[in-house]
Amino acid sequence: MRVREVPARDLPGIAEAEWRMRERRPFVSNGIAYVPVRDGYPADRELAPKARYDGRGFYMIGTIAVLHGREPTSAEIREIEAWKKPTGILWIRSYQGRERIPDVRLISGSSGEICHHELGMVFWLDPAQVMFSSGNREEKQRMMRLVRPGERVADMFAGIGYFSIPAGMAGATVHAMEIHPVAYRYLLRNIDENRLENRIFAGLGDCRELLFGTYDRIIMGHFDSSLMLDAAFEHIRNGGTIHMHTAGRNPPFIPEEYRDACRDAGTVRRIKKVAPHTWHYVLDMRAG
Repeated sequence: MRVREVPARDLPGIAEAEWRMRERRPFVSNGIAYVPVRDGYPADRELAPKARYDGRGFYMIGTIAVLHGREPTSAEIREIEAWKKPTGILWIRSYQGRERIPDVRLISGSSGEICHHELGMVFWLDPAQVMFSSGNREEKQRMMRLVRPGERVADMFAGIGYFSIPAGMAGATVHAMEIHPVAYRYLLRNIDENRLENRIFAGLGDCRELLFGTYDRIIMGHFDSSLMLDAAFEHIRNGGTIHMHTAGRNPPFIPEEYRDACRDAGTVRRIKKVAPHTWHYVLDMRAG
């Protein structure tokens, strides 16, 4: 790609320049903008095409690459190592039980406690011991948009703080509950790391026994959360919202026994594919 080198501060002044290729965005590095040039106009240099990764899907937690699904081949592992140079590669086959303990195998390198940065938040964890899914990034952003300052929020399956931290950052008072002791330890650490000690209050144990009072919003971020709706509806205020996560082939609907307790049929969001023909969904239900 042919480009001209321009000080980044001068970009606004060349927005309508005749020589500029408007279909391609400039690349900025160290205060210099490399602006694509239209054919027929002089350029300062030619940039090599940006490399593309077309290999096995994976995501990064800190410096560790994580794969799901079938066992990766040696060739796929080499491609990931060449592309991202991770300190380790983990193959997570599944998550077991209510505590969501990873069934995991270290494929390459080393693993252990790491620090993961996402959306301006800090998460400490050991991905071989606790669950973390970067595929929920948009749902975390949605929670930050929906939550209003001063809301009282219950996070019934808090884990290491995937949704509690965003809700606290948005100004809510959060009651975060977790049954897995290792995840709970990281939850406490992440509350401190994000300076949310005055907004997020954590409890270790069965969420059904820890809920108290009423909440403006209840987050149920566990695929078995439908089995615990009784507890959620007992503690949601009139007009409050329950966000129920589930997995299945088809979008979920409000169970018949709870329809009279809801204002409408609810809304469904599809988050990501978690297995062949199986999707992660979130059902929003408004009480009243």
